[in-house]
Amino acid sequence: MSSYSHSTKNFLGFLLGAAVTAACILLLLPPAPCPCGVLPAQQESVVLGNGNGTQADPSMKKLHMAGNSTDHELLELLKRAAMDDRTIIMTFTNEAWTAPGSLLDLFLQSFRLGVRTAPLLKHLIVVAVDAMAYERCQHVHRLCYHLRVDGVDYAAEQSYMQKDYLDMMWRRNRFQARILELGYSFVFTDVDIIWLRNPLLRIPVGADMAMSCDFFYGDNPYDLNKLANGGFVYAKANARMVAFYGSWYESRKGFPGAHEQYVFDQVKQELSARHGVRVQFVDTAYLSGFCELRKDFYRVCTVHANCLVGLQSKLQKLTQVFDEWKQFREKAALLGSNTTALTD
Repeated sequence: MSSYSHSTKNFLGFLLGAAVTAACILLLLPPAPCPCGVLPAQQESVVLGNGNGTQADPSMKKLHMAGNSTDHELLELLKRAAMDDRTIIMTFTNEAWTAPGSLLDLFLQSFRLGVRTAPLLKHLIVVAVDAMAYERCQHVHRLCYHLRVDGVDYAAEQSYMQKDYLDMMWRRNRFQARILELGYSFVFTDVDIIWLRNPLLRIPVGADMAMSCDFFYGDNPYDLNKLANGGFVYAKANARMVAFYGSWYESRKGFPGAHEQYVFDQVKQELSARHGVRVQFVDTAYLSGFCELRKDFYRVCTVHANCLVGLQSKLQKLTQVFDEWKQFREKAALLGSNTTALTD
């Protein structure tokens, strides 16, 4: 064989070997990323933002806060108020409900005199929606936050289902969502609720969301066929709940002129299934109210002035129940009863 033929064979062998090697490398390379973006299922697994450098869910819209009410200010307040598991308690109020002798005073007094509720005050943030409510809050409580809303006056008593009332309810919903996005769980309580015992003991560890209801039917707390009441809400900070709140807010477009509680009742089945959220309703034996008033003072944790119209009516009825509670405590103390025990 000539030297030319030998060289040609060597060159062809080199090319064949190189081609085989290149093919192997291509087979071993990972597939190129999908150019279509993040799938909806993947969006729900985004880590919540918690002020410690973790990424916030990009699908959440940031609540507009004017003036000095910034996320930095809110984060500092959340850190001060948070329990060890990053849970805070919060309520909303305005000038009318914060005036001396009004609902805020009764609300705070119930914490001070309830069973195992006084220590919870250090975890309670009072969210004021106007300047006078914020100023008054600072005189009676140490954790106050001014949620400023440009061009809207929420200072007066808000009439049920009027435009400003509806607007305030949905802004409250957005603020709750923002707390979750920042990585904090919360217990929201209306200010027209008195706390007689610690209701957190009635919230199961496995629940993503627990709510009060106007009427409690049957004995299954996970049965969603109950009328929700947004006056008492526990929400756990996780990606499922962030997505749930986002969908809840978007659902309002299908129910124009409705408040957040009504919309929740219309979409709770669908959204809890879509986002894998475990929702529980708490028995009215523990979270009571005037829709279904149950006053077993050995069991009841909170009493809500629901199904009552008007500030004065709420204040009068709640004061009567609170006076009965104080009498119960005094009699129990004389008899040596153990009122600190939660009985089933």
